[in-house]
Amino acid sequence: MIRIKNYELRIMELNKLTIEKAHEGLEKKEFSCEELTQSCLDHIGKNDKNINAFITVLKKEALEKAKDVDKKKELTNYLSGIPLAIKDNMAIQGIRTTSGSKILENYIAPYDATVIKKLKDSDAIFLGKANMDEFACGSSNETSYFGSVKNPHDLDRVPGGSSGGSTAAVASHECIAALGSDTGGSIRQPASFCGIVGLKPTYGRVSRYGLFAMASSLDQIGPLTKTVRDAAIVFQSITGKDSMDSTTIEKPFEDFLANMEGDIKGLRIGIPKEYFSNEMEGLDGNVKKVIEKAIKKLEKLGAEIDDTISLPYSKYALAVYYILMPSELSSNLERFDGVKYGFSDRVGKTLLDNYLDTRGAGFGAEIRRRIMLGTYTLSAGYYDAFYKKALKVRTLVLRDFEEAYKKVDCLVTPTSPTVAFKLGEKASDPLSMYLSDIYTVSANIAGIPAISIPCGTALPKDGKTPLPAGLQIMGKHFDEATILRVANAFSV
Repeated sequence: MIRIKNYELRIMELNKLTIEKAHEGLEKKEFSCEELTQSCLDHIGKNDKNINAFITVLKKEALEKAKDVDKKKELTNYLSGIPLAIKDNMAIQGIRTTSGSKILENYIAPYDATVIKKLKDSDAIFLGKANMDEFACGSSNETSYFGSVKNPHDLDRVPGGSSGGSTAAVASHECIAALGSDTGGSIRQPASFCGIVGLKPTYGRVSRYGLFAMASSLDQIGPLTKTVRDAAIVFQSITGKDSMDSTTIEKPFEDFLANMEGDIKGLRIGIPKEYFSNEMEGLDGNVKKVIEKAIKKLEKLGAEIDDTISLPYSKYALAVYYILMPSELSSNLERFDGVKYGFSDRVGKTLLDNYLDTRGAGFGAEIRRRIMLGTYTLSAGYYDAFYKKALKVRTLVLRDFEEAYKKVDCLVTPTSPTVAFKLGEKASDPLSMYLSDIYTVSANIAGIPAISIPCGTALPKDGKTPLPAGLQIMGKHFDEATILRVANAFSV
């Protein structure tokens, strides 16, 4: 707790502020950037031993940066002086960057990721590197070499993954906002489990340079925030063409914060019927009721609901994802051989022994499983049967969305089929774990933007306390403005 200047008796918990409110307070000199940062750090010190949201806390660096911002005459933008958490698969020069893996336990990044450069230019403050599933492989944040992250709403449950540390840090007010990465739902699914906002931008909107690759054709960096407006602020700050990432697209500047203020009267919202049918496995009845109630609210706000929309190839999206993603992962992780950098186990007699020993000891079980799957699907005799066919079906999934968007402006679905499940509940059943991504992977397969927002609570089948449920809004390519507007209208 920190006593605020200009408030005679009022005491405020600064770490609970949104970006907008913190920015307003800093501009009015109601408190300093150092006080705001110290409030977050104090909460991390008291709280994080239970949640385990951070792998590395940058206390000294954060406070030094906060003092520097306080010395400036004025704030340059909304993110000036705002304390953030950064998922530990994004490079910050001179800072340990582990990607949640033993093989990079002591790796110090020699450069900044492009998103980090942009945030530094905005004078944002980095509180630390957030815990994550190893190399972003997981839906529960239980595969991290640095231990599982706990859900702030129930410490016996998972926060979701792979951006579980970033999400839990925001939800527990250990930071004001955070960055995560999303390959098949790794921003949106934990946002749903923890009751916050998570935005996956269109593929190509945000540079992936300096993001430790999982699956290069699917990965995208995005914000995790307390409000939709905060998500727009962070998103706007990290977008743009980057010469270091040839997949980024040059787009005219858009003021997403200003453009989200309009109402949604007359906006056409599609409800894909497959997402509520038996074709999509595992949709919990309590979650379904919450989502249906949320759809009725959108209708009351003036949106035109179309429940005739069909995405027939969506039922194949999860299978396509678990062929393409391990294939790209196995290629991307070839570089970790114990020779160039990272952990090395050089006790073998031959170079091959060193490779095998290093990767066997350095990678966790889930990473080894996915490398084997990827290597298998790319091998001679199986490439055509699996990988090539998956690429063809990916095109069909994309065409489904293109046809749907001829009729509607955006689509609404559940983010996850269930609320947060218990720690260890699905750890020994990979197929059950993979089904956690069934509603989110199609957006990555198609490269479209999607956002998860809190829409209420649902009672888990194995518990008595209601837990957060998320509403997913998916938009047309590069039309983040519409999904942010819908999300904001719903949340107000």
